[in-house]
Amino acid sequence: MLKTGIYVDAENIRLCGGYGMRYDVLVELANSGNSIMLRANSYLAEDRERTKTDQEYRQKLYNYHDILRKCGFKIIKKYVQRYVDEDGTVTTKANADMDLAIDAILQSRNLDRILLVTGDGDFLRLVTALQNKGCRVEVIGFNNVSTALKEEADFFLPGFLVPGLLPINGERENEEWQRGTVATYKADRGFGFMRYHLLTGQGLETRTVFFHCSKSAYENDPQVFTTHGNIFEFQIGPTSKDATKLEAVNIRLFNDEDFR
Repeated sequence: MLKTGIYVDAENIRLCGGYGMRYDVLVELANSGNSIMLRANSYLAEDRERTKTDQEYRQKLYNYHDILRKCGFKIIKKYVQRYVDEDGTVTTKANADMDLAIDAILQSRNLDRILLVTGDGDFLRLVTALQNKGCRVEVIGFNNVSTALKEEADFFLPGFLVPGLLPINGERENEEWQRGTVATYKADRGFGFMRYHLLTGQGLETRTVFFHCSKSAYENDPQVFTTHGNIFEFQIGPTSKDATKLEAVNIRLFNDEDFR
């Protein structure tokens, strides 16, 4: 049984497309397959001056903290510091990178696997250090993820593609949507396959499903399906010709602006 630790750079995630991320899904991922969650830390910023004067901010922040604790996370706060330069300009800083790195190194002696949730390239040396201690390091990030961090990790997965980690906009009860990328596409014939993931008790399972451009809004815009990095949302249903076969329908481009 792999002992897994989760370390979330919450401010990086919030600012880089992961606002609204569901921590319970991270726990489910850590506990899937031959793995059990042993540690779960989230590193957050808090503006103490605002906490004292802004009741709405304080209530939202503390409610958020309560949700994380109920998911099994320990919260490590970094308080916002304000600095005034010679021109009187005020800048703020609340960087918890050092706290996260030290905790991960110290706690890794009891761990086999690390889920590092960030896109910050400053953690590159941390990844190497954890690997040298024998840990498998898997990175989950959203936008603006360091290329070097992706390459150094044992496995990188965009947070947008982890099922349920970021809610699908407009999803209604009893409607099941998937989020995935194009695996292959034959532009001359207008069809291909979407690659997506399912989170099961055995872990993340990769699946593919047939699609035709006519089941999207981009039938006359084929480059959408050949542009690297594009993420799509879609439903899966029976094909019109054979009810025993499945295809992706209602295909739309994912827009993370909807979550900001």
